[in-house]
Amino acid sequence: MNRSASIDCRDHAGLALAEQFRVIAEIGGDIAFSIDCASVQLRYLSPSVEQLIGYTPEELADGMGPGANGLLAALCAGLPERLRRLRAGDRSRLRLVRETEFHGAHGYPIPVEIISCLLCDDDGQPRSLVGLVRDLSSRRLREAEQKRFASMLNHEFRTPLSTIDGAIQRLEATGADADEATRARYRKIALAADRLIGMLDHYLSPERMAGIGSERQPTSLAPRALLEEGAGQLRAAGRVASIQACDLPASLRCEPEGLRLALKVLIDNAIAYSPPTSPVVLLGRLAASGIELGVRDHGPGVPQDERGCVFDKFYRGRNADGMPGSGLGLYIARSIVEVHGGVLSLVTPAGGGAEFRIWLPAAGAAHSLARQGSTPDSAAAEAMALPPMTGNTQ
Repeated sequence: MNRSASIDCRDHAGLALAEQFRVIAEIGGDIAFSIDCASVQLRYLSPSVEQLIGYTPEELADGMGPGANGLLAALCAGLPERLRRLRAGDRSRLRLVRETEFHGAHGYPIPVEIISCLLCDDDGQPRSLVGLVRDLSSRRLREAEQKRFASMLNHEFRTPLSTIDGAIQRLEATGADADEATRARYRKIALAADRLIGMLDHYLSPERMAGIGSERQPTSLAPRALLEEGAGQLRAAGRVASIQACDLPASLRCEPEGLRLALKVLIDNAIAYSPPTSPVVLLGRLAASGIELGVRDHGPGVPQDERGCVFDKFYRGRNADGMPGSGLGLYIARSIVEVHGGVLSLVTPAGGGAEFRIWLPAAGAAHSLARQGSTPDSAAAEAMALPPMTGNTQ
């Protein structure tokens, strides 16, 4: 095969591959586009753009020249600066994701996400800006519904809790002659009401709901930092806390507030069900193509006949008699972990007490285990054997 025929075959293969990617993007409902970097002219735009903003690709192409103020000028917004940085050796802006609004023929704004990437030739010179336009209308609608639902929950829970809180305050004020057991029950009810109102303020407050969607929410968390936050919570409660962790990844893809709540539930349990002078250990390690986080206390542990029920909704064991609580903590924690594709389990350490373990899938964990001489399968077998979790102690 001569050189020209070889080049022709590669060109045909490249065109076929480009067509496949375009079709895949459009099947998914996204709008694909391609812009020539030299002329800043639109090479391709999915016909479905007309359904989104009411203009055909041909009508929109007329406004794509340098400095144009056309409806799709946002596609190449900032392109000269991206090209300048790339030629200077800065490749940090090869791929960008940003949100903006289009104003179509119908007259109202349409929220969209633009995902764009610079494609370079064999010499590293930028040739095309390609990407997708994704309609965010459905996502914004879901966010608005979530805010309304959270606001409704906040109101429906806060009203009876405020009534309970006011009634308890009156009882405490007028119950000077009540016996100690009665006053203790008043205090437990007041503490439980305060705790629930605090959770509403933290997770369902109007300010928090207003922040949803107004800024990009974090989608990752440093596992080590999560354990350190937990240790701070323990020390604030007057408990001795230590961290045993090794080889944790720098970042874990997750919903940070959800994982914080799950770990807080486990820490609250350790505080409630172990002696005040006993230490609580927070654990972390690589395990079975993921990471494992644990909370170990030195209390009486969970009775054998209750181990299968502790994660059930509204379940409270014999150890919880006379203690405040709703029986929802571990149920909520398990639900959060399972949403992340993980597992929350209970084990009994050799030295007694209780240890709750959160296993979460983590990108790159399999490679780290392989470097340590383990495979995901052997790590899974190791985890099933329930070895002690050890590492650097803080």
